[in-house]
Amino acid sequence: MAEIVTLGETMASFSPSSPGPLRYMRSFESRTAGAESNLAVGVSKLGHSASWISALGEDEFGHFIENSIRSEGVDTSLVRYDPEHKTGLMFKQVKAAGETSVFYYRENSAASHMPKDIAPVSAIQSASIFHTTGITPILGESCREAVYACVFAAQKHGTLFSFDPNIRKKLWKNRDYTHLITDLIFQADIVLLGLSEAKMLFSSTEIPRLADNLFTNGKAKYIAVKDGKNGAIVMDQNQIIPISPHPCCCIDPIGAGDAFNSAFLCGILESRTLSECGLMGAAAGALATETYGDTEGYPTCAVMNSILNNKSDIFR
Repeated sequence: MAEIVTLGETMASFSPSSPGPLRYMRSFESRTAGAESNLAVGVSKLGHSASWISALGEDEFGHFIENSIRSEGVDTSLVRYDPEHKTGLMFKQVKAAGETSVFYYRENSAASHMPKDIAPVSAIQSASIFHTTGITPILGESCREAVYACVFAAQKHGTLFSFDPNIRKKLWKNRDYTHLITDLIFQADIVLLGLSEAKMLFSSTEIPRLADNLFTNGKAKYIAVKDGKNGAIVMDQNQIIPISPHPCCCIDPIGAGDAFNSAFLCGILESRTLSECGLMGAAAGALATETYGDTEGYPTCAVMNSILNNKSDIFR
């Protein structure tokens, strides 16, 4: 079975061929977009086994998504097809300055109706890490039940639970899911969040205060606080380490956080030092921004090893 098991929705994503309002676009490129499957792809590219669990519509977009993710070496054998609900869709809108906004068509999607027992206990039990995000439990009641079933199984069988709140206010609409998200954070062994999310959830960006809160009141063994172009801060119960940003030429930041998470978790799997885990995350996150797709820029083992060993590629 896989070293890392993920649970969450993935949509068919459409990116326009040029910047500007979508009302003027005539051609699009199709890709996949989903935080948990992005992480699984990143893990697979770095040489570790990953399984992605979800529900897809029994439609062409659903099969496109599974084919795409499976082609990256991710185990999709536990994906279920739903004949009654459609696969979710997402459209990107790109401004001339490179700013990206997204439009979701995922309400009542197949993934939002995934059954609470979609993830077999055996899959969680045999994994080293179970990972999900704050997107999944707010998609619907059954999704929330599925997440908590996985968390319970992970805790019972000694599997590390990794959680990224990944707050998407468009999905929250007029509801407040702060309590739900913080409850899952306090149950997580590995907490991966953005600095702005820390401020929203805990009313503070003071790292020592945040660390004390999560280590004292939660179950955290590792924490990574991501701050985009400013780098990150990684922590365990003994140390707080600032991580400098990795150099890059940013084209599209979507997918960078998932890339960071995937590499950070791979570092943990490899029993690397906390500093090395942070460096891996920063490098993967930076490289992810250099392409328009979520995962196309994610590093391979060879690329990551070159970065960690300070080696430069020779092109001529």
